[in-house]
Amino acid sequence: MNPLPDRVVLVALFTTIALCFALVFWTVRLQPRSEPSLQWRDGPSVLAPGPAPGSRGLAV
Repeated sequence: MNPLPDRVVLVALFTTIALCFALVFWTVRLQPRSEPSLQWRDGPSVLAPGPAPGSRGLAV
């Protein structure tokens, strides 16, 4: 049994890597994120109303 030529091995390796990248990007494109992305006008106050975590309230 003769060993494969270098060109065949390189083409097979490149094809395998390209196929993996294509499958990953295709899968990500078919399944978009379920949560909406944060818009520039949405501040933290919209997401978490109330005092900031770790801040002390007014002590009377």
